[in-house]
Amino acid sequence: MSSNMFIQRICEHCSKEFTARTTVTKFCSEACAKRAYKERKRAEKIKQSDSETLLFKNRPIEDLKAKEFLSVKDIALLLGCSTRTAYRLIDKGKISAVNLAERLTRVKRSELNKIMEQKN
Repeated sequence: MSSNMFIQRICEHCSKEFTARTTVTKFCSEACAKRAYKERKRAEKIKQSDSETLLFKNRPIEDLKAKEFLSVKDIALLLGCSTRTAYRLIDKGKISAVNLAERLTRVKRSELNKIMEQKN
């Protein structure tokens, strides 16, 4: 089925002007259509990869929310500070902690929640 229409369009890929024979034509050539398709697929893959990366980055925080007792490293991750700063907060008494061994300091999750509620 041929069309007797001639519509001036601008290619969505290369931005060149061309004459379209249908009302739905978006690209000036098959090559531009293929390039646009590849770009679209590449963008989809990048978006999916970014979302997987975000899930991977947030997984440790989700795991920490389930724990009852937290290490100093876990506290630093939740508060968004360094482990040294977390130790300073423990030394100042702002966070109550228990030393189970020389390098085994634990904080109860409820203590951390109380501190965060006081700040608000």
